[in-house]
Amino acid sequence: MALTASSAPAFISKPKLSFAQIFNMSFGFFGIQFGWDLQRANMGPIYEYLKASPEQIPLLFLAAPLTGLIVQPIIGYMSDRTWHPRWGRRRPYFFAGAFLSTICLFLMPNSGSLWMAAGLLWILDTSGNIAMEPFRAFVADKLPESQRTQGFAMQSFLIGLGGSIASALPWLMSNVFHVSNSSSGNSIPHTVEFSFYAGAAIFFIAVLYTIFTSKEYPPAIIPAKEKAVKSGKGFGNGFVEITQAIKNMPSKMKRLALVQFFTWPGLFLMWFYYNTAVARDVFHATGTTDPLYTKGIEYGGLTLSYYNIVSFLFALGIPFIAGKLGRKTTHTVCLLCGAIGLVCVRFVTQPYELYFCMTGVGIAWSSILSMPYAMLAGSLPEDKIGVYMGIFNFFIVLPEIIASLFFGWIMEHLLNNDRMLAVQAGGVLMALAAVLCYSLIRENKNEITDDAAIYETADDRPV
Repeated sequence: MALTASSAPAFISKPKLSFAQIFNMSFGFFGIQFGWDLQRANMGPIYEYLKASPEQIPLLFLAAPLTGLIVQPIIGYMSDRTWHPRWGRRRPYFFAGAFLSTICLFLMPNSGSLWMAAGLLWILDTSGNIAMEPFRAFVADKLPESQRTQGFAMQSFLIGLGGSIASALPWLMSNVFHVSNSSSGNSIPHTVEFSFYAGAAIFFIAVLYTIFTSKEYPPAIIPAKEKAVKSGKGFGNGFVEITQAIKNMPSKMKRLALVQFFTWPGLFLMWFYYNTAVARDVFHATGTTDPLYTKGIEYGGLTLSYYNIVSFLFALGIPFIAGKLGRKTTHTVCLLCGAIGLVCVRFVTQPYELYFCMTGVGIAWSSILSMPYAMLAGSLPEDKIGVYMGIFNFFIVLPEIIASLFFGWIMEHLLNNDRMLAVQAGGVLMALAAVLCYSLIRENKNEITDDAAIYETADDRPV
């Protein structure tokens, strides 16, 4: 599926897209995030249902960051160099990742042992990264600079919408669809089992919608001599190019990477421990067999759903806010809201108070999913957007790897396995990220420009 000189006309500029076109190209992220949030909200409890101890939980979540570290830059590099006359550049990866993820989501709730659940999570996270990584580059491929905030905000909106439904799905299964909390064959409740089945179908259908409703522009032509050198070296050249790209990261990308490095641990620690902390500290469950434990897990999932609702609603206004305050200031304020929300979880005395905490987290989540990518995209070379977006995600997965490897020891020896205190620690790290964002990032006044233009020949139409 390599791009050839005869298959791609010279790239001139990018026209503005309509709201419907931006929605269509982003809708697949609804399904991808549905799968991510389903496992984020439920893998910790699934591990505990399968008798994992608190200090084991971070290590069992190691799959996501390691697969992201390895898979995302490779998929970014490959998708930058993929071109098929019918399927385009990024869409083949959307399909492959969605297909494999769907299978894993169907199998996950049937895990009969801890090792089986952990193994499936490795495959699921690998597949999810294959589908997800090209979506960031997809926005930069198709939209001019003046619409990129809107494009990433649309992704944020659909991520929040998908996450809100996915996080609440076990609660909905129990309280709306009256599915039994009992289990068959293992200790995983039917509410979780049927939620994963529904999530698998939604994941696949949403990605197919984007594949069949969105077209792609041929990538800019590469001079024939340079193309011959690149294509002749294959993956060896890919490794060299990824290495060179890391060495030559734009200055703005380096600064944003540091912000990301301290932002994401706050989210990881919340995903690791929040639901189980709610069950034990707010609902006062004595163990996984206590009915209050399942009730607390479901309620925690409901509040995670709420923060996703806040996220997708806030995403509707974030382009306007960023236009007034600037992307940097907008992101700083949003991160502070999230930090306050996570720190305040400790002081909750009634379950409903968790919604106030999750309001701040939802505001932060909306910005985390859009502002860093909007700030970054304009500083990247057009022919390497995929690989640089993959490298940028290093600074999401590296702190998660560190947390997965070492936070179990911290939990056991320093935090006395206090899950709620771990969530608060994440809030402190998010506050540090906000300070770094405001002090390190520089924005040019001309970053948001109306550079919409047209493709000059009929051959430049999307395919």
